[in-house]
Amino acid sequence: MEKPERLFGRDEEWEALADFVAAPTMGATLGLVYGRRRQGKTLMLELLAQATGGLLFAATQQSEPQNLADLGAAYAAHRGLRQPVSFGGWREGLDELLRLGEERAVPVIIDEFPYLVAATPALPSYLQQALSPTGHAKERTRTRLILCGSALITMAELLGGGAPLRGRAVLELVVRPFGFRDAGAFWGLTADPELAFRVHALVGGTPAYREMSGGAGPDGIDAFDRWVQRRLLNPASAMFREGGLLLREEPSIADPSSYAAVLAAISAGNHRRTEIAAALGRPVSALGHLLSGLRGIGLVEQVDDALRQKRSVYRINEPVVRLHQLITQRREPELVAGRAAQVWRSSADTVASKIYGPHFEDLVREWCFLHASGDTLGGFASAVRPSEVSCKAHRRGHEIDVVVTETASSQRDRITAIGEATGTLAPMDTTQLQRLEHLRALLPDDRVDGPPKLLLFGRAGFTGELVEAARGRRDVELVDLHRLYAGE
Repeated sequence: MEKPERLFGRDEEWEALADFVAAPTMGATLGLVYGRRRQGKTLMLELLAQATGGLLFAATQQSEPQNLADLGAAYAAHRGLRQPVSFGGWREGLDELLRLGEERAVPVIIDEFPYLVAATPALPSYLQQALSPTGHAKERTRTRLILCGSALITMAELLGGGAPLRGRAVLELVVRPFGFRDAGAFWGLTADPELAFRVHALVGGTPAYREMSGGAGPDGIDAFDRWVQRRLLNPASAMFREGGLLLREEPSIADPSSYAAVLAAISAGNHRRTEIAAALGRPVSALGHLLSGLRGIGLVEQVDDALRQKRSVYRINEPVVRLHQLITQRREPELVAGRAAQVWRSSADTVASKIYGPHFEDLVREWCFLHASGDTLGGFASAVRPSEVSCKAHRRGHEIDVVVTETASSQRDRITAIGEATGTLAPMDTTQLQRLEHLRALLPDDRVDGPPKLLLFGRAGFTGELVEAARGRRDVELVDLHRLYAGE
């Protein structure tokens, strides 16, 4: 089934859905599709229903009788009936939906399924009964039932632990934001990697943010600051409060203020548990459920240290949340007063150190994992993480932005490359190369095929002296923004 031209990217997601619908298996099957809001899930499923003649029912936040009435109307429209069908309850409604696949494989899609569960908590159990191995749906239909939702924890729990639907689904598709390369192409900014990087550092890869930002990105670097002021820091813009709404619209978050405080601490540069706890004035033991909840809804990611077990850092996983915590929320009175230009200018240091710097490191690690070639990395990237190594000479630890490790089935993990990322507007020079060589000497010397490669990532490029020093060295790679967005 060919992907519709209207659907940008999402090749793997579309292929997974097409395989699920077209599977030759006799018997109804169940699939889950979920992800944070505004990722394009509904559009993708609507296009799937159109391409296959399937039924899509979008639930809303209302009572059980109201949802059943809407379902009856959607069912009648799909069947070409002149009058809505009145279902006596969810058991009857589910049975009729599953009968739609008696003659051919057909997708039946229920969007915003968590709304239905909130009104009818027993619904997953009803569905378990409807999909009984010896029931009509499993023996006489080829219905492909897809449950979709944006409440991440609710959707994930449908298949967890002792949940009624555990073991019933054959598809669990998580729809995530675009990677930085796809996001640059989606915004039409691939020809200007610096502009693509700045936009991605502020709004990330959520597809809906383009429309919410006026339908287009800035026309060029010269128009970037004005675009930020009009589209992101303007109280009249749909993007102005987005970074705060992402937390509050998740039903599993009962106390948004406590979670927001954690996001603020991480955004300010406190990445370890002890640092976050100190910033909040709380004991470390009080952070567990907060960090777990933020990870569960995709706003925070836990990144393990490449060389030290049980030593992790936490990073913001959604750029628009970081922008909200560092600028929009803190400077809201000034922004409401129409002083966006002044706020943006006075926030330059914060943007450079707390947004562009960390974001460039994130993109570098993503590039190593997804896009860099084996020749560039000196091997296959099984994991790309930061680390810290002890140094007796300097009597302190040194941070390493990038540690690329390769996992082999019969051997211990080996370090194929280490790297340093500079997200400032100053080109990298030989000082960074010398520092990286020093760090390499501190690593365990257990490689039989030579030392790890040295990767230098410069947002603003490299000095002529560094380019000359790296020339002819097979153990050194220089990677600028152009190579990040188009090379390997």
